[in-house]
Amino acid sequence: MEDEYTLAVLICGAGAAGLTLAIELARRGVPFRLIEKTDQPFSGSRGKGIQPRTQEVFEDLGILDRVVAAGGTYPRMREYQNDGTYTDRDIAGQDDPTSAEPYHIALMIPQFQTERLMRERLVELGHQVEFGYELAGFEQDEHSVTARLIGPAGEEVVHSRYLIGADGGRSFVRDTLGIDFPGKTLGVRAMVADAALTGLDREVWHQFNNGNMERMLSICPLAGTDLFQIQAAMPRDGEADLSIEGIEAMILERTARNDVKLQSVAWASAYSMNARLADRYKIGRVLLVGDAAHIHPPTGGQGLNTSIQDAYNLGWKLAAVITGAPDRLLDSYESERRPVAESMLGLAAGLLEAAKRGEMRRGREVHQLDIGYPGSPLTLSTSGCVRALLAGDRAPDAPLRGAAGCSRRLFDLFTGPHWSLIGFETERDIIKGRKDLHIHRIGAGCELKDVDGHFRDAYELIPGEWVLVRPDGYVATIVTPDEASVLQAFFAEVGLTGIQ
Repeated sequence: MEDEYTLAVLICGAGAAGLTLAIELARRGVPFRLIEKTDQPFSGSRGKGIQPRTQEVFEDLGILDRVVAAGGTYPRMREYQNDGTYTDRDIAGQDDPTSAEPYHIALMIPQFQTERLMRERLVELGHQVEFGYELAGFEQDEHSVTARLIGPAGEEVVHSRYLIGADGGRSFVRDTLGIDFPGKTLGVRAMVADAALTGLDREVWHQFNNGNMERMLSICPLAGTDLFQIQAAMPRDGEADLSIEGIEAMILERTARNDVKLQSVAWASAYSMNARLADRYKIGRVLLVGDAAHIHPPTGGQGLNTSIQDAYNLGWKLAAVITGAPDRLLDSYESERRPVAESMLGLAAGLLEAAKRGEMRRGREVHQLDIGYPGSPLTLSTSGCVRALLAGDRAPDAPLRGAAGCSRRLFDLFTGPHWSLIGFETERDIIKGRKDLHIHRIGAGCELKDVDGHFRDAYELIPGEWVLVRPDGYVATIVTPDEASVLQAFFAEVGLTGIQ
């Protein structure tokens, strides 16, 4: 039990992962601090792609419309040949949205804009980032974590029930825990810069020397800004010249075009591509999220999205344990998310190899809609009928109509920090109400109607069955009316025990 001197959670690192976790805790009323050692927000475009599954997460967090308004979609890619001719093509499939998958293409928005919108959402929830606070050390026992912070007013000691390392690929938290970070350097050094320039139009993504990893150059208009993101392969040795003059000279040398002129460089970075995965995500009361747990090459736009979904997975579990759920609930975080990161590392590395051959097209594999947790301890398989949708899968969306006549979406029911229990064509509730559990019924004589059978097609429930959906939008189980005792036992495992 925490006392008045104990904070529930200390989050170290205010990038996208730390901000996602902070929003999740804030909307559940969990006391926390979010610290960031830099004096001001990150200013670069780095992770600019928001995949469809992350868009669903952002809808739940209340920022998707703002993200769409501040960004845009990816332009077509223009590949230039050595003789100055070019061809334009799409770099991703153009699948139409469906009732089950309303978001179908990646959005483009610079990372600094995404994080700004997340900070604004956090302020709406009554919290803010504390910039200029560095974690200098920590110790833990079975009850709490004691951390030393160095901030604008000097050193202070903070006691919290949990410490979260969201402090990036060079994580101080991970290193202090002594967690190994195995993997490999991928033999590619690159630079990325955000620049104002003239000489190229903003309707396409300009690609030069595609397939030549020594001379590759990519210049992409950044949606929602007047800037372009410049990406280029760099020599493995020597200093990278990231000045206006140095970048402009590189562009001239690699394109033979003297009409591309830089006015300013807002941000620039040189880096070596790595693929690494932490051996563990949790030791005692200290956990890792995002780049502190895994780093990917940028191909396929997987890193930022995987980091956000790490925090989205951890947030509701952390809040549940703090408010009384069994501590072992947190063990499911690593067992669910580490295999996902391992898979994403393989995907991103494979896409990098394809890029070396000049192949840049992206398909469904990068959308992250097919991520699931079938082997999770929080996935309760029952003896129901054979169906395409299984416990552990992402819960699909579906159009609905309320009994009063208004249009609804299944995602509307899921939005918020609660669990959802949905009954299909059932005459009575299977279980009494609980705090943080919303119960709905769909079908004839129920509060909601299944518009054109989309819910039935997506979930394949038979009349009388119930589907339980976790706060992060994954199917926990599907049960029959005779399996109320199964739900009772499961709710005890996840802390849903208070009858309203």
